[in-house]
Amino acid sequence: MPPRDRVMNRVALRYQSRIKRGAALANGKVVDAKDATALLEAVIEPGDRVCIEGNNQKHADFLSAALAAASPGKLNELHIVQSNIALPTHLDIFESGIARKLDFCYSGPQGLRLFNLIGEGKVEVGAIHTYLELYSRYFVDLSPHVSLIAAEMADREGNIYTGPNTEDTPAIAEATAFKSGVLIAQVNRVVDRLPRVDVPADWVSFVVPAPKPHYIEPIFTRDPAAITEVQILMAMMVIRGIYEKYSIATLNHGIGFDTAAIELILPTFAEELGLRGKICRYMSVNPCPTLIPAIESGFVEGIHCAGSELGMERYVAERSDVFFIGRDGSMRSNRVFCQLAGHYSDLFIGSTLQIDLEGNSSTATLDRITGFGGAPNFGSDSRGRRHNSKGWLMAGEEGRRDERAIPRGRKLVVQMVETFREGLTPTFVERLDAWSLMSTFKSPIPPVMIYGDDVTHIVTEEGIANLLLCRTLEEREQAIRSVAGYTAVGLGRDRRLVEQFRRRGVLVYPEDLGIDKRMATRDLLAARSIKDLVRWSGGLYDPPARFRNW
Repeated sequence: MPPRDRVMNRVALRYQSRIKRGAALANGKVVDAKDATALLEAVIEPGDRVCIEGNNQKHADFLSAALAAASPGKLNELHIVQSNIALPTHLDIFESGIARKLDFCYSGPQGLRLFNLIGEGKVEVGAIHTYLELYSRYFVDLSPHVSLIAAEMADREGNIYTGPNTEDTPAIAEATAFKSGVLIAQVNRVVDRLPRVDVPADWVSFVVPAPKPHYIEPIFTRDPAAITEVQILMAMMVIRGIYEKYSIATLNHGIGFDTAAIELILPTFAEELGLRGKICRYMSVNPCPTLIPAIESGFVEGIHCAGSELGMERYVAERSDVFFIGRDGSMRSNRVFCQLAGHYSDLFIGSTLQIDLEGNSSTATLDRITGFGGAPNFGSDSRGRRHNSKGWLMAGEEGRRDERAIPRGRKLVVQMVETFREGLTPTFVERLDAWSLMSTFKSPIPPVMIYGDDVTHIVTEEGIANLLLCRTLEEREQAIRSVAGYTAVGLGRDRRLVEQFRRRGVLVYPEDLGIDKRMATRDLLAARSIKDLVRWSGGLYDPPARFRNW
């Protein structure tokens, strides 16, 4: 017989105690902004797992600052579980001793400071996760005891409206509310009636109207004026040598000027090739302003978004054939579903900071730890996929080594990089910095972003390396060296193999694709400035002030 004295609802009992302490500061569920720190000190306990909503764009910045203002004597040894470490207050709590352990996905602008705090022993890293990996662990072994989220509005009962930037909120809210956790929402305002309910009141513990709207970073905005002719050449190669060849219909674009160049030559270069209706039809990506000309030209037919983008709200709302729009007329984003959509698409194309001789890549380097975000999920072969497409089947056949093996498809994973980064730092290296960081983190594995055996193509200004067609690891290394330019890695290529690789399609140069390098000019861009994007949108796109140059 099982022991009768075992208590199996301790978390729920602790929740009731937390709510009782917090209720002393609340009017119903609403807590005044001046009492935010006191609320957190009341409901959070030392050693708790705490999630501060910090996404790619949307941040619970007021609640993050309120936590940083707490007394380390009352709150300490916290375990922070959040996707993006982007604000100074996210790390202030480690500096002051409020928090100790961190499980995260991406650190962006805080990468250097995080690196230093790890070195000083003030941050203990559990793991650098992918987005889906961390969200999944919210429902397994990293369920938050307290979560701090950000939203547009709440009503007086505690129902929440997130607006276009829903992002991580659904995963955080559900994992917290249904595991007896305290869910606190920072909102821009409290209203009598919401446009729609994104998080129901019975999931929400407290609502704090913040003094100013929560922070949103327009990280998907790329000014066409900054796109170079090298990037345009690479974009032409991608469209001709990969998108057209494999008939890529469903895909995800990473953030960057390289992929922005692809988007902006769809209505020109791809249109001349007769590819409208054949490539880039469905995308899982934020509403990037550089997609406006491709949408208006009829290339992109459908987009599911992980988040929104400042200034794109009116444009998106008027394009409900393309975007997922609620009955209230505003977009509903969801990072989990967008990640899944991208994982099971035909292709992912992104960039990185370092690539080694096997094609392994990482954005964790010796001078900064930026993390990975969604790239490892987008940029991996979706081995659970069973629906067919031309490109998926073609890639599977190219990578097949044994004719007796069962035929299967293969997702295309493309790394698009220039051979040198800023400051003439080589992108291609003999050994990733991740090996050194492995010992820094005291981790059993190096922090690799995308593993080489998932990468199918590498595109540089030199050409395209099709790694699917490499028969051995030695050939794979030489194919990578062949597009590595004048880096030390590139200078180690075996020039006798170049023509052999070109005959087999392992190595493809622009001229092999019928591309005239002289055509790779900014004249090929459908929009050459932010102002051009506004014109393409019919005046619906309202770019943030810092991108207005007219």
